[in-house]
Amino acid sequence: MRKTTVTPEDVAHVGRIPAQPGPREVSMDVDASAVIAGAGPVARPGERPTVRLRDDAEAQEPPRYAPEWLQLREPADAAARAMDLLDPLRIRLANLPGRSGGVVVHDLGCGTGSMGRWLAPRLDGAQHWILHDRDPYLLHFAAVASPRAAADGSRVTVETRRGDVARLTPDALVGASLVTASALLDVLTREEIQTLAAACAGAGCPALLTLSVAGRVELSDPDPLDEEIAAAFNDHQRRDGLLGPDAVTVACEAFADHGATVKVHPSPWRLGPDEAALTAQWLRGWVGAAVEERPELAPRAEKYLEARLAACSAGELRVTVHHSDLLALARPTGGA
Repeated sequence: MRKTTVTPEDVAHVGRIPAQPGPREVSMDVDASAVIAGAGPVARPGERPTVRLRDDAEAQEPPRYAPEWLQLREPADAAARAMDLLDPLRIRLANLPGRSGGVVVHDLGCGTGSMGRWLAPRLDGAQHWILHDRDPYLLHFAAVASPRAAADGSRVTVETRRGDVARLTPDALVGASLVTASALLDVLTREEIQTLAAACAGAGCPALLTLSVAGRVELSDPDPLDEEIAAAFNDHQRRDGLLGPDAVTVACEAFADHGATVKVHPSPWRLGPDEAALTAQWLRGWVGAAVEERPELAPRAEKYLEARLAACSAGELRVTVHHSDLLALARPTGGA
């Protein structure tokens, strides 16, 4: 196990704050034998794992997406995101009206802030990031570990907002230059994605939405149970009206209906021996969700998981988990 602590002095409270002098390493205890929240089906029955407002009575609940899981997947996310979408994004940002004071980026469902750590240093110019999430605990981590500078050395600042992306309106995005999200679309409903597309269109800002599950997985040494588990997992992702692997298709349609130009690029995780800890957690969550969806798989799935974890531990397993990144270029407002 690795352990470092974050002191109360390290934690930035909700509100407008400058970025920290540099990204801080935030590490937590990781129990390799347990399924980390967010890696598997840990929500209470009937509860949807999406960003939403919470009342005071819920404020002390553990986050639905544990920082441990978000930290574990961050390097794979960073390696997977589609670099090919950055040039058209940079061009659009450079031509947005009112950019002289820098860009304002809304990061929806920000978690621990991995999207900002990846993207802010790849964009030129001053940036102000507004981080949205349901969990103040995750917002604290995101604020503490925010990058301090853009690609050209310009200042990056950050503020945090606790709230529900499904309730976004154009008014909420007034002044936005860019909307981003990572691993979010697949836990939204069709209506919520339409709301998001309408809000971006109303604000005239582009949206970079990365790492949505595509519903396809490839494992080395194929097993007959691979496809059954993948199908059951995909059905689990579609519970309660969520879109799961259908999210990118629905999002493309929603943004296009509002006049946006939409570009989609693959962004697969490619996991090998160097990512064994992530692979093991992903396997437990993937198989666990499949069995929750189809309990009759349990006897075979138990043996399957044992064999796959043994291969992972031995450095013999390679996994490709397919995702898609989407860039929606809304028609700018303000005469651009």
